[in-house]
Amino acid sequence: MVESYRNTDGRVCHRTMLNVGFMDGVVAEDLNRIQKLINNKIQSTNNEIFRLEYEKEPDVIQKWFTELYSRLVNEKKIDVPQLAQASGGDGGHAKPPGGHWATIDLNSLRNKDIREIGCEWICYQALEQLGVSKFLSSQVDWLPDDVRLALTHIISRAVYPASELKTSRWIQENSAVCEVTGFAIEKINKDRLYSISRRLYSIKDELETYLSHRTNELFDIDDKIILYDLTNTYFEGTKRGSRLARFGRSKDSRKDAKLVVLALVINPFGFIKHSSIHQGNIGECTTLEAVIKDLRKKTSTTAKKALVVIDAGIATKDNLAKIRELGYDYLCVSRSKLKDYQIVEGNEVLTVEDKRKQKIQLQKVTPAKADSDANEYYLKVESHAKKTKETSMNERFQEGYLKGLSAIAGSLSKKRGVKQEDKVHQRVGRLMQKFPSIHKYYEIDYQVEEELTKKGKLSRRIVTSMTWKLKENVEVNARSGIYFLCTSLNDDNRVLWDSYNVIRDIEYTFRVLKTDLDMRPIFHQKDENTMAHLHLAILAYWVVNTIRHQLGKGGINHQWNEIVRIMNTQKAVTTTAQNNHEQIIQIRRCSEPNEKVKQIYKTLNYKSPPFKKKKVVVHKSELKKNETPYFQDVRRE
Repeated sequence: MVESYRNTDGRVCHRTMLNVGFMDGVVAEDLNRIQKLINNKIQSTNNEIFRLEYEKEPDVIQKWFTELYSRLVNEKKIDVPQLAQASGGDGGHAKPPGGHWATIDLNSLRNKDIREIGCEWICYQALEQLGVSKFLSSQVDWLPDDVRLALTHIISRAVYPASELKTSRWIQENSAVCEVTGFAIEKINKDRLYSISRRLYSIKDELETYLSHRTNELFDIDDKIILYDLTNTYFEGTKRGSRLARFGRSKDSRKDAKLVVLALVINPFGFIKHSSIHQGNIGECTTLEAVIKDLRKKTSTTAKKALVVIDAGIATKDNLAKIRELGYDYLCVSRSKLKDYQIVEGNEVLTVEDKRKQKIQLQKVTPAKADSDANEYYLKVESHAKKTKETSMNERFQEGYLKGLSAIAGSLSKKRGVKQEDKVHQRVGRLMQKFPSIHKYYEIDYQVEEELTKKGKLSRRIVTSMTWKLKENVEVNARSGIYFLCTSLNDDNRVLWDSYNVIRDIEYTFRVLKTDLDMRPIFHQKDENTMAHLHLAILAYWVVNTIRHQLGKGGINHQWNEIVRIMNTQKAVTTTAQNNHEQIIQIRRCSEPNEKVKQIYKTLNYKSPPFKKKKVVVHKSELKKNETPYFQDVRRE
């Protein structure tokens, strides 16, 4: 009597259970009936049904069944719990029906290969929701393994942003992302990750356009408002010979490092409509034209008259004219502060509150200049909280400025003080550079004397004294807390104010890219790797925003790093134990999600178990010492 089973390689093997010997009075048909009866006895969970089946058999079959089954039990060839389950034995304590029972040695119980899987699983489902794998599969020369590797790398960037080398180690040692995507873990290395990043960047425009349309359809979004802004990130290293790396004005206060500029267009829901990469010294005013021309095909058809919200640094007259010329409206902070303006007749002051419940007054105005654009409208914004803050700052700056002037004036009367005219002007110039917002309100007068040599020639000009005063009709804090919004829309004050406030969304996008997705600093030496690195961070951001957008609708407004922390509490674990037949039982399954993880799954309407339980039984003799097989072909629900 033999038992058939499959080993870890999927190969069918046989094991001898009993040497039966000669069986008198039994024909071939009887052998099959005895075998079936033994199998039914082992697997049966209902003693009554088995008894009825047993009593139907002839005496010779009942005799051989009883003898062979007793030998299997006595020689411990079958599990005792299964015997108890079938016969109601085990000291009168029957096992509940429907379970899968086995007798194991508790001292042999081990948990190993514990890997993070919760956040990887929701990122994978977000990518499937966006249809990224389907899109990549439709591209030329993209094989299924390439798609799986691309998904693996995007998920890794979202969950564990790091260099390709560190990412490969994390995948091999810490994460179950390969079990989720189906890519062979033994094939993971930094070179493959570099390669797939470059391939993803090679289809950047097509993928970006697809994702833009896909999110609009998925979440029923009309691109009525779009936001445009730039940020930059810095390089570590000299970056000699780089076309992108240039010195410029760093937004990270890294004057010593070369920069690269990233321009983004997003909608108020945080989804990216367009991205472009520029040299580090490019000005904010010079990037808009190319972006606007490329924007129409990446937005929905309702965006033909969309409102473009931009920062003051980009809002030059030429850029605003180009926006209108291409069929868009604009809204921005005015680059020039209106000094002479008139209140629009019949337009009352509208008082609103910001998120901190601080009051803000809104009122439409028109410039007093006759040559102003008739199709341009201005909204005066006066914030009491902003006025208090700016007044306090002005007082501090004014105090420092006056203290500096007093120090310069005091030096004129000292024996070794700075008195020479050009040196005095130099000191005042440095003070002006330090306090430019205050210096413009003051007039400074100098009393100068000329020193002559013995021969009557001019030796030097000496400042004997200096005085200063505020300019006439000037109030330092007159314009504190006041700024103006400029727009091509003649719309309601509240509508314009709410539209402008969405610009904070793009600030949050840059913060996620730079901090949560580790876009800065850049260590890559080749420009192609730099652009692939930035593009990969943008793709990871698509995943992050897809998840956070849906969680926000459900009232969960966690930051991304907090979502990662919560989801990483769910692990994938391999449990091994030895049963009473000296077989190694191995089970691969996920830990039960805690309440916070369950809430995230429920809000996203995603499946909670990444895969079903995977059980394998192998003979101890077939495994080398301390060796257990690794299961990657797990099945998802």
